[in-house]
Amino acid sequence: MLAAGTIVTLAFILTAILAPVIAPFGYSQISDADGSFPAQAAPGGKHLWGTTVGGYDVFSRTLWGAQTAVTVIVVSVILSLVAGVLLGLFSGYLGGWVDRILVVIADAIYAFPSLLLAIVMSIVIGHGQSGFWSGVAACAISITVVFVPQYFRVIRAETIRLKAEPFVESAKVVGASPWRIMGRHIFSNATRTLPLIFTLNSSEAILTLAGLGFLGFGIEPTSAAEWGYDLNKAMSDVSSGIWWTGVFPGAAIVLTVLGLTLVGESMNDLNDPRLRGRKRAGKGSAKQRTAVPAGGVDSKEATA
Repeated sequence: MLAAGTIVTLAFILTAILAPVIAPFGYSQISDADGSFPAQAAPGGKHLWGTTVGGYDVFSRTLWGAQTAVTVIVVSVILSLVAGVLLGLFSGYLGGWVDRILVVIADAIYAFPSLLLAIVMSIVIGHGQSGFWSGVAACAISITVVFVPQYFRVIRAETIRLKAEPFVESAKVVGASPWRIMGRHIFSNATRTLPLIFTLNSSEAILTLAGLGFLGFGIEPTSAAEWGYDLNKAMSDVSSGIWWTGVFPGAAIVLTVLGLTLVGESMNDLNDPRLRGRKRAGKGSAKQRTAVPAGGVDSKEATA
């Protein structure tokens, strides 16, 4: 699972990085030296995956869409990490009324659907017609608000556990300040599970961005390529038998989310001590079975 997810995720990242080199055309290019691109052209020739109703090259827009998705993931998840980790450290270590207020706020945020919040932020920031950075900001801010409680809860729980450990008590005895204890002693130990949450939230960020584009609140096609927008425009092509305008961006979303999810789930399995215990037990029983002679156990020994 980890190997398959890693391969798909690395392919997604390399596609985003190398999109300007691999893509034969720009994300908003509709003509070249030979003239305007034909609308809804079938795959083949210089348009490997065909063209859309607007004349965009499907192959190029799919590659450029990976770059847009990576940008949203980086911006949104980094904002969520910074806010969630800082709030979790303060709340778990300080406790008291600060902890109670932050816990109530974190619980309340779970009542907001991420996609609905993303639509609201898109209207507020870009007035529903988003350019590249305004569309990225709308999606990133909505994801940040929704995902901060996840990081907050994980870091808060680890901080509460760690502040009772002997090494933290020793730091208090020698006169270390609370800020030094949180930054030097607790932070590095409380953030070990963050890579798992990061991978799962990255897939959710892609789905939120695609949902915005599909509903018409995403990034405009002249500002950047976005898979959800291309799926929205491909809906009217399905009844006409034009499959290539929707299959390729849809497959890109599915494969990318699948790869990130496989990485996250496999990391969760690797970090689960119960599963590691089962594997050790299985290896131990296998060794015991191989230790039995090939001829089996003697009947007298079995009776005894």
